[in-house]
Amino acid sequence: MLWVIVGLVVVLGAYIRLAPSDPEKWHVAPMAEADRDLEGGVLRVVNTGPDGLARLDAIARATPRTSLLAGSVDGGMVTYITRTKVIGFPDYTTVQQDGDILRIHGRLRFGRSDFGVNKARVDEWLGTLQ
Repeated sequence: MLWVIVGLVVVLGAYIRLAPSDPEKWHVAPMAEADRDLEGGVLRVVNTGPDGLARLDAIARATPRTSLLAGSVDGGMVTYITRTKVIGFPDYTTVQQDGDILRIHGRLRFGRSDFGVNKARVDEWLGTLQ
């Protein structure tokens, strides 16, 4: 019985780390007009000026375990995957430049609650941006 449990944990861990990320599902424009804290993520709307996405892109790419999923600064929208250190749970953050406004949606993929991880990361990025 112990080996069955260990096997299930290994399979679940492999799935979390290796499951493909579909850009069509996750690279979607954030729909927000105001800041909102969600159970599984966060929405932020910030006036950054027209270069906000370019500046935030540099901050996001410097974040450990964060990589580009889809988009580009030139295209006006970028989605990043940030994985947790130990288990490798993926979180997705989409950032869209709309004139002088930057819309950000950070959210989890697995589970219901991210325990404030996306809020902390996005707010840290924005604190660095300011």
